[in-house]
Amino acid sequence: MPVGLFRVCLLVITAIVNHPLFFPKENDTVPENTEEIIQKMKEREESLRLEQLRLEQEIADQEATQKALEKAAVLVEESKEEKVRWDMWTALSMVIFLLIELWRQDFQEGNWQDIGGEEDDMAVLGKAFKGVALPDKAVLASFYEKRILGTTGDMARMREMVEGFADDLLEALRSVCNRDADMEVEDCMGVGSMYENWRVRKPFVCDLIVPFAPPEPYCFRCQTWCSGDSFPPDEQGYGTIKVCRADEDATGCICDKTKLGEDMLCLLHSQVSSTRPSSEMEDLLCFKNTQYLDADQVMKWFQIAVTKAWNRISHKYEFDLSFSLLDSPGALKIKFKSGKSIAFNLTPVVQYENSDVYFISHFPWSSLATDAPSSTHWFLTFAVYERRFIQLVSKTLPANACHVSCLQILSFLHGKQCSLTGPSGLTNYHLKTVLLHLLQARPSQDWAPEKLEARLQDMLKFLEKCLQEKKLYHFFIGNGNVPAELGFPIIFQRAEPLNLFRPFVLRRDIYRKMVDTFHEMLRNMSALINEYTVHIPLAHTNGIRKEPL
Repeated sequence: MPVGLFRVCLLVITAIVNHPLFFPKENDTVPENTEEIIQKMKEREESLRLEQLRLEQEIADQEATQKALEKAAVLVEESKEEKVRWDMWTALSMVIFLLIELWRQDFQEGNWQDIGGEEDDMAVLGKAFKGVALPDKAVLASFYEKRILGTTGDMARMREMVEGFADDLLEALRSVCNRDADMEVEDCMGVGSMYENWRVRKPFVCDLIVPFAPPEPYCFRCQTWCSGDSFPPDEQGYGTIKVCRADEDATGCICDKTKLGEDMLCLLHSQVSSTRPSSEMEDLLCFKNTQYLDADQVMKWFQIAVTKAWNRISHKYEFDLSFSLLDSPGALKIKFKSGKSIAFNLTPVVQYENSDVYFISHFPWSSLATDAPSSTHWFLTFAVYERRFIQLVSKTLPANACHVSCLQILSFLHGKQCSLTGPSGLTNYHLKTVLLHLLQARPSQDWAPEKLEARLQDMLKFLEKCLQEKKLYHFFIGNGNVPAELGFPIIFQRAEPLNLFRPFVLRRDIYRKMVDTFHEMLRNMSALINEYTVHIPLAHTNGIRKEPL
């Protein structure tokens, strides 16, 4: 009981003490502090809101910048990928175009090679012409003795007569020329089949080249396609000839390339010598407004000079001299009163430095050179070295070697075939080039006279392989195995090989005609040889086996 009463009293006292009326002043300040707190809280809230907005704006700006950078990087990457894709497509398109072009050419070529499903005519000998066989040794020997040796016996007398007359004509030419203004003509030289003793077709024509040089104080500076400067593919084998003063540097003085002031003078050249009127260069047979020798001008000058020279000495001879071909100014013909005639070519050439390589304006004896790019481009001839090479190799061969006989027989057969089916792009120079390659490739003992049939087969196989590949390289150009005894210029040995069949790659009609003529010659070979061969008893041929081609 007392405990319960004590608890009630304690509760009442506690209630009285905690009543608000006991602390009136403290209770009066509560509202005022609350408003200040609320106000400060609002201000704080506002500042936090503004700070939040500012941070959000900064974050948004950073995100926008990052997105812009990422977008730029994506665009750069896409551009790179697009460029790579474009380059790949361009390269792929070029490859496809080239493949289509090659396929088109092969398809066109195959149309005339494989008509009727026949075997490829361009296969090697012995496969495309299994039935074709060379005549045996006895028939070949009889043919060569009757047809070749019987018609070439008077070649030496003809050469001697033509050379003597040409020397007299050139001496008269020197006398009618102005030594101070005209070109200086040197002695002539014989080249070609007549001087290499393998010409078989009539009429016999002697080919003579005549080196000439400019009058003092001028000189020729020659530049070839392999001398360093880049020449287009169609100008390979050609060169240019610049007419310069002897005291002029090869590249020319700087006073010719730079305008000097009125008060400046070149110490090397006076004003008179540095200026060369165009008329003066034209008098030196140069192309108009250039210093380059013009082949057309040279041929016109040479034709006029030869005419004047003949008028001076014509009273000494009992024959007439005339120009036989309008398109070959150096083609001359001697006409005797008996009606007989002798033809020969007299062609002016320019010597390349101190060698026996010569610049020639045209080839009167063959269709070797295609049309020159211009009249200032001269073709190079190696005819003197070719003659020397044959003479050098002949000294190492067995007695009565068959190398010349092979070339004569092949030249005769090709000429006969052309008379039947018309001319083709294949020339005697191509046949001689084949022989030169084989002379260097095969040992000396392989050219013994009893091996005529085998070597003739080799020449035919080599020639058809070249026709198949459309490649027959010039013997001297790019050939590093030329005998040192010849003294051949090293610049041509180091040059890129010159493909003599390159013009036929672009002229497919001529190439087709050339291949057809060659194949017809193979098919008609036995008939052509037997036509000019005396009858040989069967006993002479017993035991001799014919080797098919």
